[in-house]
Amino acid sequence: MNSYGKIFLAGLLLLVGGGPATGQQLSQEELERWFESDDPHPPASSAANVNEGNLVFLRQPPGKPVHHHHNKLVISELSLATGWVRLQQCHDNMDEFSRVQILFKKGRIRDLAITRADNISESWVEDNSVQLRDVRAGARLCVSGWTRALQSRENGRFTMHNGPFMRKFLDGYYPMRVSMDIDYSGTGLQLVSVSPQQQTGFDVDQRRDGISFNAWFEGRLNTELMFRLAAVN
Repeated sequence: MNSYGKIFLAGLLLLVGGGPATGQQLSQEELERWFESDDPHPPASSAANVNEGNLVFLRQPPGKPVHHHHNKLVISELSLATGWVRLQQCHDNMDEFSRVQILFKKGRIRDLAITRADNISESWVEDNSVQLRDVRAGARLCVSGWTRALQSRENGRFTMHNGPFMRKFLDGYYPMRVSMDIDYSGTGLQLVSVSPQQQTGFDVDQRRDGISFNAWFEGRLNTELMFRLAAVN
């Protein structure tokens, strides 16, 4: 057994110093092979199965702070041609561990930089990863970069997949919060659909040029957003 457990969060692999953790329905090996591949979609991931398995949205937030994973994505006109989207990401209420590695999917992250690291003794970028040492209570980590998150489809349509989000230790899933703000102003994009649909524990705020969601859950969550260019029917 190696010295790292594993938690999978939104297109990144978070390795923590602790016991091993495996992904629901997918083995660690399957998820790690996906990280090393060029496939933009997680194995067995689709809009049809985002709510399968042990995914449970929480009717109310837990009584104590839990890991909060927040992303801000900015889609530009250039993103429509290249797929590259500006990323700002923060982790709050991180679990306390002596060693943590946040591994982004190979080939789908660039210009990765740490913008904030509180209550963490050491932090540095190493290839497509962020390395952390001595993560203490109240730790906060923020990074920036570019992620190749937008996929072009036929007839002026685009999709954005995020996930799998999960927080798992040994054989149990633990509550977590994931929030995301996506700005696509000035691109001509219109939102067509969001999966999963809005429900208790998964709040969606749709605006003219952006969308936000806030999820409290246990289990494994994938999201899919579909867009179309306003000028294309």
